[in-house]
Amino acid sequence: MLRALEPVLRDRAVHSVEDITERLKVAARHRWLLRQWLQELARHGALTGDPDSGYRYERELPPTTRNELVQACTDLGYAPELATFVGATNGHLTELVQDRMRVQELLFPGGDMVTAEATYRENAISRYLNHAARELVAGVVTRLRADRSPVRILELGAGVGGTTDDVVAGLTGLPVEYHFTDVSNFFLDAARRRFADRPWMRFAIVDMNADLAQQSRYDLVIASNVLHNAHHIGHTLGELRELLNPGGAVVFIETVVAHSQLLTSVHFLMSPAPGQPHAGAADVRAGTDRIFLTEEEWVGQLTAAGLRPVVVLPAADHPLALLDQRVFAAVRDA
Repeated sequence: MLRALEPVLRDRAVHSVEDITERLKVAARHRWLLRQWLQELARHGALTGDPDSGYRYERELPPTTRNELVQACTDLGYAPELATFVGATNGHLTELVQDRMRVQELLFPGGDMVTAEATYRENAISRYLNHAARELVAGVVTRLRADRSPVRILELGAGVGGTTDDVVAGLTGLPVEYHFTDVSNFFLDAARRRFADRPWMRFAIVDMNADLAQQSRYDLVIASNVLHNAHHIGHTLGELRELLNPGGAVVFIETVVAHSQLLTSVHFLMSPAPGQPHAGAADVRAGTDRIFLTEEEWVGQLTAAGLRPVVVLPAADHPLALLDQRVFAAVRDA
């Protein structure tokens, strides 16, 4: 972040956010992200100032080498491909923030999903969360199967299918109808090939910000690292409640703290397309430029939407809780 901003800040003068934005030629849709960078750098002492008074370069931060990135990813149980990805985004921040390069080019190089799978599946925290989601989903299906056959499941924003793989494996032999949905045909086509041996799976385009009111009723909704993209989380959770049959449940995975490396990599995926509203601009995140809700905010928003939270994992005393990702389960009682 500091290296990307250095051409503007190296004179050590105080610069307003507007001045930094204009001089760095930040694309309109990424300006929220620049504001997050400035706050993060000030929090670490590299800059002094605030959004109102402006920011001034204060001191350098130690550079991060590729070997350090690889070692950090290894220590946290991530594959080398993730280190390659975050190293590439770090090296191309100026092009990314100016929209001269899209982060998808680095996350899906040549259309390959290996890097994305390293991010969302092939690591310690994702294995834990996906296995927990599998057990939660199988438990709901087992509870409902006597009254509803098949049990109807909707997965939103299924993407590379990192969570889907585990969940579907836990449904073998159970009476289900599974709807794998996303906003991209790229992911749907890959999923059709990947799950070709599951005749009870269906595939369709569904945009949670536009299409939920038109969907039929379901017994279970699954979402992995997608609900934070809701334009208004309270409205979306309310629509999910109406989508669920009484006794149904929602099971979802979310990051609850935006660490620095996320702000320079996958957060570019969360910048709105031209003409689209920014996620959270009018809900509990309003005025903060945040994308992720905290654990407490998720529990509060679920409750306010009429969904009763029943599970949040990992617990605070679990070693993986330090990685700030959670799986939530909530039930519609009536």
